[in-house]
Amino acid sequence: MQTCGRCGRELKTQKSIDDGYGPVCKKKQVAEDAEFERIQITLEEVVVVEMMS
Repeated sequence: MQTCGRCGRELKTQKSIDDGYGPVCKKKQVAEDAEFERIQITLEEVVVVEMMS
């Protein structure tokens, strides 16, 4: 039995098992991952700020 990596419910379809998430949790996880990537600061941004100080 495979379970969702987000909510722990049993995964029923092969696609969900392959993804590791049910369809609702996959949408939520993709949105959270995109937000996480959006708010990350790059090393180059840090260096530029340090050089301008």
